[in-house]
Amino acid sequence: MVSVVDRGGSVVQLMKAMGLSPEAVERVSRLWGKSAAKNGGQRHLLLGHLLDTAAVAGLMWDQYLSRAFRQRLDEISGGRGRLWFMWVCGIHDCGKACPAFQAVDPVEAAPVLAAGLKWGRLPTDRRKMWRHDVAGAALLKPRLVAEWGSEEAAAWVWPLVAGHHGAFPSVRGIEPPHREVQGRGPAWDEAQRAVVDVFTRAVGFEDLADVRPVGALRKAEQLALSGLIVMADWIASGGRMGRGLADAGLVSFDDAQRCMGEWWAGLGLRGGWRDLPLPQTHLAPLTDRLGVTPRASQRELVERAWSMPAPGLLVAEAPMGEGKTKAALAAAEVLAARFGLDGMFVAMPTQATSDPMYEQVLQWVRTFDPELESQVALLHGRRRFNTLWRALWEGRPRPDSGSDGDSDGCGCERGEADLGAEGGYDDFGAIDEDAHYGMAPAAPAAGGAPSGADGPAHWFLDNKRGLLTAFAVGTVDHLLHAATRTRHVMLRFAGLAGKVVIVDEVHAADVYMRQFLVEALRWLGQAGVPVVLLSATLPPAQRQLFVDAYLSGVLGSADVHQPVPEPVGYPCVTVAYGVGGRAVAETSREVVQSWRQSAPVELAWLPDTEISGARVAKAVHESVADGGVVLVVVNQVARAQAIHDELREAGFDGDLHLLHARLCAAHRADRTAECLRLMGPEAGEDRPERMVVIATQLAEQSFDVDADVLITDLAPTDLLLQRIGRLHRHSGTRRPEAHSVPRVLVTGVAAGRDGVPRFLGASKGIYGTWSLLRAAALVAEGAGSLPATADAQNAVLRPGEGAGWSIPADVPDLVARAYGSDEICPAGWHEAEALEQWQAKELKREEKAEGFLLCRQREWAFPTLEGLHYAGIRATSEEQLDAVVRDGDPTVEAVIVRRTSGGYRAYDGTWLGVNGEVDDDRVTDRLIGGTVRLPPRLTDAAQAELRPLPGWEGRPWLRYRLALVLEDDGTARLGADRVSYDDVLGLLVERG
Repeated sequence: MVSVVDRGGSVVQLMKAMGLSPEAVERVSRLWGKSAAKNGGQRHLLLGHLLDTAAVAGLMWDQYLSRAFRQRLDEISGGRGRLWFMWVCGIHDCGKACPAFQAVDPVEAAPVLAAGLKWGRLPTDRRKMWRHDVAGAALLKPRLVAEWGSEEAAAWVWPLVAGHHGAFPSVRGIEPPHREVQGRGPAWDEAQRAVVDVFTRAVGFEDLADVRPVGALRKAEQLALSGLIVMADWIASGGRMGRGLADAGLVSFDDAQRCMGEWWAGLGLRGGWRDLPLPQTHLAPLTDRLGVTPRASQRELVERAWSMPAPGLLVAEAPMGEGKTKAALAAAEVLAARFGLDGMFVAMPTQATSDPMYEQVLQWVRTFDPELESQVALLHGRRRFNTLWRALWEGRPRPDSGSDGDSDGCGCERGEADLGAEGGYDDFGAIDEDAHYGMAPAAPAAGGAPSGADGPAHWFLDNKRGLLTAFAVGTVDHLLHAATRTRHVMLRFAGLAGKVVIVDEVHAADVYMRQFLVEALRWLGQAGVPVVLLSATLPPAQRQLFVDAYLSGVLGSADVHQPVPEPVGYPCVTVAYGVGGRAVAETSREVVQSWRQSAPVELAWLPDTEISGARVAKAVHESVADGGVVLVVVNQVARAQAIHDELREAGFDGDLHLLHARLCAAHRADRTAECLRLMGPEAGEDRPERMVVIATQLAEQSFDVDADVLITDLAPTDLLLQRIGRLHRHSGTRRPEAHSVPRVLVTGVAAGRDGVPRFLGASKGIYGTWSLLRAAALVAEGAGSLPATADAQNAVLRPGEGAGWSIPADVPDLVARAYGSDEICPAGWHEAEALEQWQAKELKREEKAEGFLLCRQREWAFPTLEGLHYAGIRATSEEQLDAVVRDGDPTVEAVIVRRTSGGYRAYDGTWLGVNGEVDDDRVTDRLIGGTVRLPPRLTDAAQAELRPLPGWEGRPWLRYRLALVLEDDGTARLGADRVSYDDVLGLLVERG
């Protein structure tokens, strides 16, 4: 029996107390874990690192883990969850006690050899090299089976060790290629046993048999635990940088706890709410926390969060502008308090929609505790331009924010096309069309200096760690990344487990990305993570798909199908959860009234399939002849630019704005803010008498503006309704009498000679013919006529002869019919043929996505993580990972600079230097304001031909940025094309 006093002493004292021979003590005392060459000049012993990691795990238990996860670890460990968590985190590197690792550094290897731990010739072929993570599993697995007396208990624990470097091997993958790499002979056997036993006793267990769990975590919980092990390992490694211990007589668990406690405090790491109390009343999260008078749909969502007996899925469907996001925050508070969650992640469709939500979450968390605002991460590549984020994470004075954050901001540029002479187009499918992660201010990594306990923890700024922050707002891509079979996926998933997850605009995912969303829901369901999905235009089939996916996770089966009752009205809330091994799916039992009455929307056709958009420009002129605000939404950047040119050249005398993805970051941000100021809910007297905004799909959703007239290219019905959601959106808006009734002109379509609709090539490439035909049929019903030919005279100011649409009352029926199985198109439109082509394409994209999903369907019911990364994806950058979940090549962003005599200038004329040198943060900000997204068709040429400027070397924000250098004539050659940048029109591409 080893006393508590022995455990508190050094590992040398402990080994002697355990009866190890002097030779064994000497050998174990020489095993190194961190080499001096890579640890700031100070060697750190293996047992020291194991104890450090255990000490960090204890701090994570006390100050970081959610109550829900602590309870689960207590359950499977017989009430010793903290001790067991420390052990499983610390044991991760036991495999470093093998020749393959100890021989890596000749300097560190010398004392190991001198102590009598020998090895022969080791393989140099990388394919046969033996890594310490799999070596640890090979060492530990047979001992766990033998001493725990259970194959089943060992089967889910050894992969946690084998996978701590980012990938889970199969059981065959932990078989050494030959005995030499793992260690041969009694000296190695004794040393390896001693490492495990000494660490186990130093932490607090009697022996390895005493560690045996009494139960098993579910696979998703294992994945989260694996990510927490990686987190503990990385934090512990940073804490010993430059202060390792090479003398085993100084290594003890007491020293590890002291050292890691100082390091943890210096990093400023912490969790979120920490055992959030229940709200005093059911509606307090809305009335007291958010200060709103609850609408019926908001009350319904929050009451559903109160009534669920277990963590589950909530799907809230309500009209645009109904206040779904505020209701979701209130529901998140209820769910977190009831089920022991410690934070929240809000997934938004785009970077632009993430920014206002970030501001809202900041305001929200301050109501719990002002210190929590430093624990809110903004996760997207352009967060540098968010002044609130910069102020908080760089220690600057915080600017005042006037946004109330109800999902305001410019929305998703979903599938903007770049149609050229040869008919090519940009690939569609990106929910976050221009995200590049990993951008962060200069900040310490795991081994850097601490940031200070009174500010945000810079440790979280690494692109794989952002979700580990207690509260996070970012693009939905981060959620999708956690459902891919990629390295360190466990770290991303650990950042979701223990939180409430909210996904806004969930309908925005296309069929390819939906596979990753469905996969994520399965894992979240199994991990007991409550999820709130928000949508204004969700097809019933998608609602059912999401419910089945979540319940599949809850029940641990790949083929759960629990029919969702038909909602009795709109808005509605659907809930799904599991009780006693039984799946439950319910929906609103009574009609929930929308906060505003439904209103008629007039529909008319504006036949036009030309990129030039001359007819659209003419219709704009006529629409604002007596004043008013017109929003034009088109599916193609070149078309938006052409319409803007037509209006400008015709001398349009009102406010004219152009918004699309190929504006540089500064121009896009400024114009978005200006449009929100002039057309947003607080516009008031600032609203112009005559104004036109020409936009691409960024105005489709979460763009809180109010237009009098909408002119829009035809799009699938749900997206068309999203665009209509920007029409007559706010109450009390001052409008001309001529625009008292909202009006929509649908363009981008015209009838051919056979009467069948013809669409813009860009629209067909993005959305496919079938969904456009269905949308055209429904618009025809509302307009009272089929689309005319392109040369027909169309009185655009006169409404059609149909009844129009009643919005929002007609939304659910229109969406259901658009994606239903009944034919709705007129005879002769070849709907069946279009459907067959669409289904074939969708199936092909589904199958393509399956190859990248975290778990193959046939393996979903497997109880452990063993083999999870078999045939995994090697995505080495966030950009490559983005491409995995978006079905396309990575998009490329470049920074516009202008070459001048003697050096370079930024896009706005700011002088940089002879080689582009930037020595001032303010200049860096102005330079990066010139970042522009290039069309995907230019990706290959950009990657091959563009480089950072020489003067950017060593600048954290610039050293990996590609420079698009415009010559004296204002152009640059990329491949066969010539590109330029116009301060009004944005990026222009001239085909070679």
